[in-house]
Amino acid sequence: MKGDKRYDEIAQEYKESKELSFRKVVEKYSINLMLEDLTGKEIIDLACGEGIYSRMMKNEGAKNVLGVDISHEMIELAEKSEKENPIGCTYKVSDVFDLKPTKKFDIVTGFYLLNYAQKREDLKRMCQVIFDFLNEGGKFIGFNDNPKNSPENYTSYRKYGFIKETTENREEGAYIKYTMFNHGEEGFTFNNYYLSPETYEEVFKEVGFSNFKWVEAKLDPKEKKNAYWDDFFKDAPFIGISAEKN
Repeated sequence: MKGDKRYDEIAQEYKESKELSFRKVVEKYSINLMLEDLTGKEIIDLACGEGIYSRMMKNEGAKNVLGVDISHEMIELAEKSEKENPIGCTYKVSDVFDLKPTKKFDIVTGFYLLNYAQKREDLKRMCQVIFDFLNEGGKFIGFNDNPKNSPENYTSYRKYGFIKETTENREEGAYIKYTMFNHGEEGFTFNNYYLSPETYEEVFKEVGFSNFKWVEAKLDPKEKKNAYWDDFFKDAPFIGISAEKN
């Protein structure tokens, strides 16, 4: 799981990184497509960070949104936004591993959650928590570091505001170090971890999910004629995940 201390240290910088263009025209656009109609839905947003997508989902018609994050500083930022512009989101500090379902939800989201699993057992624990929180017929929607992304291209995303690094062979459990550049050459870092696409697919099936899908990242149509994004989509660094509890 993502370290509490590390994200407490970079909470403000991480929030500011949401202003990078790829966050808006790729990440946000792709997530919105996967979420579809949220009217009246009960949602728990795991690894909610500063609450940007918790608020988005509430504004898109969700009945209730509970955001959960391990970082106290991230949740403080989320609660500050709620206080400044009350829309009805609630937040909780917790490690996903420690969550005990006391109610069920129509949708569980995990935007950059699963890529903090350092081994297969961690991923399975996360997926079991997600499964246990879902109503029958409920859906998981995630957005992740793309395990299909070739390490050869990890440094090619600098013009978009970040680079990635990993071990020479990128074996199961290898770190994927992100450096994000909000302001010129001064960056901040955090680690994700690599598990193979096959591991993801097997674990979701083992837990009991059906209709597991990799969902390719999409570019906002407003940017379709902008060649600036060509290099990004030659080997997209991020990918969506969806699965159902039936």
